Amino acid sequence: MINSRVSVAWTWVSDKFGLYIQPILAYLSYLWSMEKRGYIQVYTGNGKGKTTAAFGLAVRALCAGKSVYVGQFVKSMKYHETKMEGIFSKIRIEQLGRGCFIDRNPAEEDVRMAHEGLKHCAEILKSGMYDVVILDELNIALHFQLLQVEEVLAVLRERNPKVEVVITGRYAPQELVEAADLVTEMKEVKHYYQQGVLSRDGIDR
Repeated sequence: MINSRVSVAWTWVSDKFGLYIQPILAYLSYLWSMEKRGYIQVYTGNGKGKTTAAFGLAVRALCAGKSVYVGQFVKSMKYHETKMEGIFSKIRIEQLGRGCFIDRNPAEEDVRMAHEGLKHCAEILKSGMYDVVILDELNIALHFQLLQVEEVLAVLRERNPKVEVVITGRYAPQELVEAADLVTEMKEVKHYYQQGVLSRDGIDR
């Protein structure tokens, strides 16, 4: 009896206000789909805080019950933030390089590791097994031509559409900037290393 009354009431509402209800429902459906879609974020610029911001987002996602993968290109050293794996169960962090290029030039081994790392990340992105994927210092791998921007863009296009991607590192190429949904450029205004302060545990590493 109740279901019958509901059906009759809905029929009356649809007949009376159908022209208004359908666009509203369509708009609400659109908003829902936009909220569930994964976007591409890029953190670049010469200022400190790009990786820090990405890991901050990771903590927020984890606290919301989401899963996070972090692939660190170029880097080989485990900084203190990588200890998050021992605190949160839904995060995986991997180093995909063999160190920065401060005192050396890239070698063939760096190119090989970058390509293997990108292939590995492509599989993770396509699978949708993680809600958030952070490609830390990927811009640096592009800048030193360990990878080509076209192959990175192809990986991003082929990812599971629900996966949020965060890419960090200086020198983000224009093609990546154009493909991204959000780009933040961190500009160095002042830095204490100019006073001779080196990298500090728990603050810079």
